[in-house]
Amino acid sequence: MSAMAPIDQIQPSDGKDAHAGIDQLDYVEDGIADIKPDRTMQAPPLVREMTADERKRKERIMVRKIDFRLFPPVIVMYIMNYLDRNNIATARLSGKEGLQESLDMTDQQYETCVSILFVGYILMQVPSNLFLNKVGKPALYLPAVMIIWGTISTATAAAQSYGGLVAIRFFLGFIEAAYFPGCLYFLSCWYTRKELAFRSAILYAGSLISGAFAGLIAAGITDGMDGKLGLEAWRWLFIIEGAITIVIAAGAFLILPNFPRTTNWLSEEERQLAIWRLQEDVGVDDWTSSEEQGFWHGFALAVKDIKVWVLMVMLLGIVSSASVTNFFPSVVQTLGYSKIISLVLTAPPYILAMITAFLNALHADKTGERFLHVSIPLLVAIVAFILAAATTSMAPRYVAMMLMVPGVYTGYVIVLAWISNTIARPPAKRAAALALINAVSNASQIYASYMYSGAPRYIIAFSVNCGTAVLSILMAALLRIMLVRLNKKLDRGEMLKDGTTGAAQGQGEAMRKGFRYLV
Repeated sequence: MSAMAPIDQIQPSDGKDAHAGIDQLDYVEDGIADIKPDRTMQAPPLVREMTADERKRKERIMVRKIDFRLFPPVIVMYIMNYLDRNNIATARLSGKEGLQESLDMTDQQYETCVSILFVGYILMQVPSNLFLNKVGKPALYLPAVMIIWGTISTATAAAQSYGGLVAIRFFLGFIEAAYFPGCLYFLSCWYTRKELAFRSAILYAGSLISGAFAGLIAAGITDGMDGKLGLEAWRWLFIIEGAITIVIAAGAFLILPNFPRTTNWLSEEERQLAIWRLQEDVGVDDWTSSEEQGFWHGFALAVKDIKVWVLMVMLLGIVSSASVTNFFPSVVQTLGYSKIISLVLTAPPYILAMITAFLNALHADKTGERFLHVSIPLLVAIVAFILAAATTSMAPRYVAMMLMVPGVYTGYVIVLAWISNTIARPPAKRAAALALINAVSNASQIYASYMYSGAPRYIIAFSVNCGTAVLSILMAALLRIMLVRLNKKLDRGEMLKDGTTGAAQGQGEAMRKGFRYLV
């Protein structure tokens, strides 16, 4: 292995040398390309003055401060994002006359109303993330789109026909698409690679919390609001939840921060440390300014990277298996209980999923391992789907329902972190990759919505869910093989595609140890 030169010895010779200025690396299939010799990487002054122990202590305090500032608003916002997107499932069972009965829709028309949201959801994700990366103002952008989707969600209460509901659901998906991939990108601009799995789990806890309490909320509205002011319970469900969304969005304008370089609630020392530790993590700079972010350049880099496509198929399989959550109240109702009891019984599987997702993510971040933390939960989900399709007995069937939600989502949050870990820089590429992978993965929700017939065993749906979970495990294995091979090249200091050696990838700790993909 070639010796690693200190960072201050790596200097540009004529502005064209591949080792000059290692802050703008475009990661591609075989390594790194498009190195722009704009700035030589050096620790900022206030960070250089810190001793090792002092830096460790200050970084721990700063990360805790970032956690407390970022996560309360983003979790609450995601709870409402998920709730407004999926409350159509609980509206179907709300009141004496649920949404489907009230609008006189067939089962196929209801399934179309579920799936049409994801058409809009897919179309908007990539343009939205590219725009967010360009403007660099998540504190303004994310709450603004939240107000719009909250207004659209509230308008669902006014739907009088199947056609009207389809139109509302399409535009709801179109606007909601901005939040989740935008939030994933937002977090990746604040945390290092080994911090992201647990933070992704914390973020996704929002959806699991909303899944756990959506049924309880619907049960309460059904019991207390059905018929009030002449409105059915399902209409009150959309009015109340949509209004709450708008109020929360207004508050988020005052709380949500921007990126480390553009926020004003960190001290200058904290700001320098927050920026430097991200640079040190992979040896390159992250988001610097709006002017440096090309709109479509990151998208072009993403589609050329084979790792993006492997991750895309992996997440597609998991999201397809997770389609059961769009019909979970109906699946639980096959146990034979009343509507209200069925809605209440939807909560425990989501609570268990939240616990297992946290524990799995904590261990994944501690070990830096990704493949097993994705695959083992998916094997549990496969067992749960097989059990649910094989029996109609109450006890084993509810056990299957308790396991299928944790099995799918426990691995899902690790994949979300694995995307940012693998497609780390430049930020425009990461933003495009996160949005593109999430957009294509949600395409599965379009066809999956039509599989949930044949109650109580749902043999077709659960069989497809098993198949797509197996597909995700195979893609995770393939990605691991690819990343292990790339890491071996970096270990040997081999010349990569553009002639850059593995020794030039990092700096600070990354320079001494060499950048390595997490596998």
